Amino acid sequence: MSFYVLIFGAGFFAGIMNVMAAGGSLITLPILMYMGLPAPLANGTNRVALIMQNIAAVEGFRRKQIWDPKAGATLAVATLPGAILGAFVAIRISDDLFRAILAGVLIVTVIAMLRPPSPQAGRAPSATKRRWAYVALVGVGFYGGFIQAGVGLLLIAVLYQLLGVTLVWVNMYKVLIVGLYMIPAIAVFAFSGNVDWATGFILGLGTSAGALVSTHIAVKGGERVVRYFIAAALVLMGFRLLSVF
Repeated sequence: MSFYVLIFGAGFFAGIMNVMAAGGSLITLPILMYMGLPAPLANGTNRVALIMQNIAAVEGFRRKQIWDPKAGATLAVATLPGAILGAFVAIRISDDLFRAILAGVLIVTVIAMLRPPSPQAGRAPSATKRRWAYVALVGVGFYGGFIQAGVGLLLIAVLYQLLGVTLVWVNMYKVLIVGLYMIPAIAVFAFSGNVDWATGFILGLGTSAGALVSTHIAVKGGERVVRYFIAAALVLMGFRLLSVF
């Protein structure tokens, strides 16, 4: 019982962080591994919770009229090839290389997010920026299928800096994109036997509850509150890099 209480609680806080910014998997993955799950199994099990979380978050945003499924699905399609390839790599790669790649990507993401806000936020991007954004989304999909932890910050960087989407709407697109590309990614983990469905479901109940809370906070608090959560996610990842990688 204590195992599932811990898993649910970790999922709740991870769900809030994932929807508002990113970094929730930096909470859930270490806990799953501490509980005895090997890295590939923890990685796959975490995907069950992420799918449940993003379904809850999408519904939360839809109820608050922050909702554009057509544009979100178009963006998600760009991530699918990379997500499938990333999942195949994830079940074969060594732990050392896994950690090195994660550290490198997070450092680049932190640098990108420290840039001044785009003056084009809320405006239509140029054709060149839009093309680069779709190229970047393929890479984001690969990273999401491969590691996932911190992918929200990569999506924020692409949607906010290249496409000029405001942060509240970025979060809606983010959860829709991740929810869609996660389906083929988790299929790869499942077919290779790297999903603990019962643990993933309990974790998912927690992330879903956290996601519903965070959609309310994001919409009510606006862009200023979202910025605070992004800053918190960056700090969390910074400590993670300093202590582990």
